[in-house]
Amino acid sequence: MSRFAHPAGDLHAASSIVAVTAGLPEERPQQHVPADLNALEPAIWPRTSGRADGAVTIGGIDVRDLAKEFGTPLYVIDEEDFRSRCREYRSAFHDGEVHYAAKAFLCREVARWIDQEGLGLDVCSAGELAVALSVNFPPERITMHGNNKSLAELEKAVQVGVGHIVVDSYEEIARLGFLADKHGVRPKVMIRVTVGVEAHTHEFIATAHDDQKFGLSLSSGAAAEAVRRILALPQLELVGLHSHIGSQITDTGGFEVAARRLARLLVEIKEEHDVVLPELDLGGGYGIPYVVGDESLDVKVIADGLREIVTKVCESAGLPVPRLTVEPGRSIAGVSGVTLYEAGTVKDVEGLRTYVSVDGGMSDNIRTALYGAEYTAVLASRVSQAAPMLSRLVGKHCESGDMVVRDLYLPGDLAPGDLIAVAGTGAYCRSLANNYNYLPKPAVVAVSNGQARVIIRRETEDDLLRGQL
Repeated sequence: MSRFAHPAGDLHAASSIVAVTAGLPEERPQQHVPADLNALEPAIWPRTSGRADGAVTIGGIDVRDLAKEFGTPLYVIDEEDFRSRCREYRSAFHDGEVHYAAKAFLCREVARWIDQEGLGLDVCSAGELAVALSVNFPPERITMHGNNKSLAELEKAVQVGVGHIVVDSYEEIARLGFLADKHGVRPKVMIRVTVGVEAHTHEFIATAHDDQKFGLSLSSGAAAEAVRRILALPQLELVGLHSHIGSQITDTGGFEVAARRLARLLVEIKEEHDVVLPELDLGGGYGIPYVVGDESLDVKVIADGLREIVTKVCESAGLPVPRLTVEPGRSIAGVSGVTLYEAGTVKDVEGLRTYVSVDGGMSDNIRTALYGAEYTAVLASRVSQAAPMLSRLVGKHCESGDMVVRDLYLPGDLAPGDLIAVAGTGAYCRSLANNYNYLPKPAVVAVSNGQARVIIRRETEDDLLRGQL
């Protein structure tokens, strides 16, 4: 009975609710059977995706051909989708700056795309900076972030001339003052301000409340003290304030509150120091839809709303409106990426569900295990008219928490060898990939106009052994 949905159409069917929902956390919403298991919801899948001859296509290429040529698991990036979202942000923030958040997903080819589309780049480690510099990304369009930047990382940023360094502590201010003296330069710095906004997102990715590691608190006066310390060091140029309230946020209210509070701090800085800061970085964190029913944010609406708030506060205080910067990452890369797997073991657990095991798992997508992320997945190598079966898409790792999609419906005739595509994996999947159980990391393939090319090669067993003595 577990391979098929209840005839009533959802998990609330009285005759099977106890069996089907056993073991599911009470706070999780009941999953309803999709009207069409073969459909690709446009907001969730890459813009060039579709079906041809029954199989999913991305960038004009059949996923069966991708799997045959490049193997599975496989990260597939729709280049046109990625680039088009860059252009939308550029248009919406035409009078400001857009910096792509590298932590979402970065490699040398993506850094080239970002450069070609005219965006800046946010990095938060020496490694991310090295990737950008390796393709001659203009350092003046790079911002360095991080709550615990080492002296070496700061020195590298100062030496190459990154455009901005976002300071996160008093210690960092002193370190930068020392390095600026040492190298005879005057780096532009911003202060990361913890604005006290409780973002509506998972606890692990909310970053603007006071009780966490990032930034300097607005409410405690720490941010104001950071302003005083930087202004007391002539070797540092304070150019603005920065805030980031969290990640995967679809409620714009939090961004608006943060913008208003930062704008007011600009006013206070002018009143205390007679200094007008020309820049305001409102961070990123804009969410994307992962499953049907998730909200989608309109980039233009966000841009217009933030601009209006900052303009009102500054003009009412007689201040010039600062140049706005935003830092989208997931909302550019997320939907452009799909992960392709091959199904292996298909195991019924009588009275509960069917476990569909794939050839990857928490090594290529740890988000589900880490903070309960949800995804949409489909049978990708063919269409099926079989009855839906309540499923759990799981990986091959030795962990019971190794889930790719916790609850979904797949066709009841799904069999080993079928290809399964998981949508919305362009952000924070390859970036968080690991080698648990010594699984090699998958390749990343960019697709566009019927052409596919590897932009990160698949790891080999030699790669896994490299460095071991």
